[in-house]
Amino acid sequence: MSSNTNNQENNQELSRGLQGRHVQLIALGGTIGTGLFLGAGQSIHLAGPSIIFAYLITGIVCFLLMRALGELLLSDLDAHSFIAFISKYLGKTWGFVAGWTYWICWLTIAMAELTASGLYLRYWFPNLPEWVTGIAILLILLLINSVTVRAFGETEFWFAIIKIVAILGLIAIGIYMVAVHYKTPVGYAEVGNLFKGGLFANGSNGFLLSFQMVLFSFVGIEMVGMTASETANPTKIIPKAIDDIPFRIIIFYLGSLLALMCIYPWQNISPNQSPFVQVFSAIGIRSAATIINFVVLTAAVSACNSSLFTTGRMLFSLTYGGKSKLSGKLSKLSRTQVPGNALRFSAIIIAASLFLNLFMPGHVFTFISSIATTCFLFIWGSIILAHLKYRKTKAAKSAKFKLPFAPFTDYLVLAFLAGVGLILLMKLETMIALIGSIVWLIALWAFDKLLNKRATKA
Repeated sequence: MSSNTNNQENNQELSRGLQGRHVQLIALGGTIGTGLFLGAGQSIHLAGPSIIFAYLITGIVCFLLMRALGELLLSDLDAHSFIAFISKYLGKTWGFVAGWTYWICWLTIAMAELTASGLYLRYWFPNLPEWVTGIAILLILLLINSVTVRAFGETEFWFAIIKIVAILGLIAIGIYMVAVHYKTPVGYAEVGNLFKGGLFANGSNGFLLSFQMVLFSFVGIEMVGMTASETANPTKIIPKAIDDIPFRIIIFYLGSLLALMCIYPWQNISPNQSPFVQVFSAIGIRSAATIINFVVLTAAVSACNSSLFTTGRMLFSLTYGGKSKLSGKLSKLSRTQVPGNALRFSAIIIAASLFLNLFMPGHVFTFISSIATTCFLFIWGSIILAHLKYRKTKAAKSAKFKLPFAPFTDYLVLAFLAGVGLILLMKLETMIALIGSIVWLIALWAFDKLLNKRATKA
């Protein structure tokens, strides 16, 4: 009797099945996606060569954010997600708003990536309906996530490897083309192409506006905060992952963008076509479009896989310890210590959203997605504010993994996020998304206060 009871109790803890390489590639793969493979051309056209500085500055800020998050994670290894620290240091209402916002954000990301996956598959299967492929991909990913956390980790590891190989391939081709002074349709590959028109070719306005796209390309880097409770030897793996990931991302982004702008003058990089296809085609790779379509399909499926993992864990964390029957079911773990019910519930919502997208005008879906993405400013800001509160505790003094030069660096990150918020006001569509996200956060805050008021009266 005693032995069985202990086993059941142990099974209510998430399994620590993620290895170091899994955690490294989960966060790395989560931030390198279609924004780079398809959207790099638009970013380059907006800012010109100064896009390099935008990525470098944002990468440094994200490193500081991750160091703050890592310090919080290692202060309590039993926490199911970083939302627990937001609730602890900023209050339960703040945690409620941040948790459900984060869940909704990743639901919309999953919906967008599934829709994109259907479009990419139509390259090979033009008559296949997008919703059919979306549901098929979702079911496969649900099956993988439901097996063990290690199965998710392995899948994400290999998805990330494919993207990394494509980027390294581009960088290698760029070095070769510059070294041999390769003739392109618009001139020659050379480092001088970087400086044609000046570094800040489109002025300060183009440079500032690029930060919106650049910042959102880093969305998902905080996913390490969702893996900590399922990582083997977290005190060793989490610090290493956090120290390595931002710099690797900077190298991959900067390396690929520098390669692109050395091969072609930035004015000649198409904003409407994947620059990867443009470069691979230029050196005679006839199947360039097919290769890149496969890579962006992988990136989309990878993002959806990460979304399902995150929404499942987030829902488990939000309902853990709840008194209702639904909370009890959603916070129950399977035999393999995976939040199966929370995963299935999230998958059902994603699938329903996918069908809703069929009847929803494109601009409405884009609006909802942009609001969700903008809410990451609030999520990241909340992590930093929680870290500032944590630093005032006695436990913070004995922490071994600390944010360098805090609290100055905390305020630096907050100032940067506020600056990006102001930049969003410079364009109508991003201004509307920012206002929409503020309305959403206020509504969620008021809803939690109403729930608490009713609970007090009862």
